[in-house]
Amino acid sequence: MNSKIFDSLGLDALDPAVYIFVLLGLVIILVIITILTLRATNKLKKRYDRFLMGKNAETLEDLIKNRFEELEYLKKENESKTALIQEISEKIRISYQKAAIVKYDAFNEMGGKLSFALALLDENNTGFVLTSMHSREGCYTYIKEIIRGESYIVLGDEEKEAINKAIVNE
Repeated sequence: MNSKIFDSLGLDALDPAVYIFVLLGLVIILVIITILTLRATNKLKKRYDRFLMGKNAETLEDLIKNRFEELEYLKKENESKTALIQEISEKIRISYQKAAIVKYDAFNEMGGKLSFALALLDENNTGFVLTSMHSREGCYTYIKEIIRGESYIVLGDEEKEAINKAIVNE
């Protein structure tokens, strides 16, 4: 086979069968590359189909938009719940959290420990002590204000004990 192209490349001395085998080898390599490319494409298509799960582009866009709307709603809900928790924490801080009661006999002639001193205090140990004394003639109830664990009115031993118990028991 005489060809000017082969002569210029210096390939005129080769047998034409060599050319055929070289070309056949290239074709086989290209077929293998094509098969590998098709397999990779099929894997990607399967992943894409699994991602869409029967949805078209419009429904996918709607789905993403709905997720963002839900996210915005959840952010607002979280902010409102945080504010509500803050408000509840404030209310709890000033509510009565500590309580203690001391029962005693106010008068020697009475038994059964019918008298008592009840202390109710908040987080800052501010509140009141309620004292009830029972006697044969009747029942007398007193209330004394407590500010930071102290009273401006003289306290009885049982009242002091009730306040200390409330502070310690927290």
